[in-house]
This record gives sequence, structure tokens and C-alpha cells, in this order.
Amino acid sequence: MQYEVKGGNLPVVLIKLEQGERVTCESGAMAWMDRGIRMETEGGGIGKMFGRAFTGESLMLNHYTAERAGEIAFNSSFPGSIKVIEVTPEKPVIAQKGAFLASCGNINMSVHFQKKIASGFFGGEGFLMQKFEGNGLVFLEIDGSAIEYELQPGESKVVDTGYLAMMDATVSLDIETVKGVKNVLFGGEGFFNTVLTGPGKIVLQTMPISGTASVIARYIPSGN
Repeated sequence: MQYEVKGGNLPVVLIKLEQGERVTCESGAMAWMDRGIRMETEGGGIGKMFGRAFTGESLMLNHYTAERAGEIAFNSSFPGSIKVIEVTPEKPVIAQKGAFLASCGNINMSVHFQKKIASGFFGGEGFLMQKFEGNGLVFLEIDGSAIEYELQPGESKVVDTGYLAMMDATVSLDIETVKGVKNVLFGGEGFFNTVLTGPGKIVLQTMPISGTASVIARYIPSGN
């Protein structure tokens, strides 16, 4: 299997499948494909279906299997980037809700609960995230551009709400309150920041869709 990401800020990932190879995506993610690629839709059980719904994904997954060699394309649903992540049994990853686009190989996607309730509700990524385990490639949608950091053991990065796209499972997530009344009321950064502590890789996004939606909403006339 070979892949290539094209399209700049409106990206699409082109995947070339050999006969017998299979790729999985969320419902509606396929943009175009060659003839000879067969689609199968399944839910994988009630528990997994509800888990995907809680993390912002579609209830069903589509599996595309190449009956002969061909190309299939998956497009991002929002201007930004498509990040390709290699997952191994020793290196599972955790991503924001709704980030999953497609996967190849033996990948298990499950709900990841934040261990600390406060981190879940106030850390910017919500109480539920997605965890990817197994052996293969995961294609993730990133809001805006993707910025990577490799955190050393004990090294921390303070992140504003919504900017975390993905992290290695070895990275811990916590929250801290913004100190100072004036900072909270007039700083424009909210009440809490997300604190990510290594070791492990983190991927931050430059244009969280939630923040973009808030800006657009200011220019939409309100109804009478």
C-alpha cells in the first residue's frame, strides 16, 4: 500500500491498494475510487457504535477492499491537514474527538476516558477522546496546520483549549487554572489551560474548528 497527501489546505489522501488490501474509513469519507474496489459497511457491535457516536464519529464504518489494484481517495471535512500516524502495539495514540478519517492494517479504535474528571470537563478536549491501538496507519483530520513536539520525560507544554489534536498514550493530560482575576476576565484565554507532560509526541493544530465557528458566528446576523 502506498499513500500521498495532496490539496494544501483542502487536503485529500490518495491511497493505492494492491489486490486484497483493505482500508477502513468513517461513513461518508470516501471522495473517489477506481473500479474494482468493493465497499462493505458494518457497525462492529452496539458498544463500538455508541463509542464512536460519543467521540463524534459516524455510527458505521466503511471497509474498502481491492479486488484488483486501484486508487481510493479520502478528503478532509474541514480546511486543514491530514496527518498520517503509525500505530504499533508498543505505541498507541490518543486523538481528539472526530479526528478519525481512515486506517489501514489491524487498528482498533476505542473510547478513551480522561483519568481525571477535571481534565475531561475543562481540559479543552472533552471527557472523551479516541484511542488507536494495534499495528498499522491511522489518517487523522487536523484543524488548520499540524505542529509537532517531542516532549522529554517531565517536560510540559501549556496549551489553550482545543489546540490538542493528538498525543502518544505515554503523554499525560491535566488542567491548570489561569491565575489572576484580570487575566481571567480580560485575557481572552478562558478559565483553564491544558497541560501536556511527556514523554511522547504531541500534535497541535493551529485552527480549532470550535474557535473558527465562534468567530464566524459573530458575523451571522441574529434573527428577530
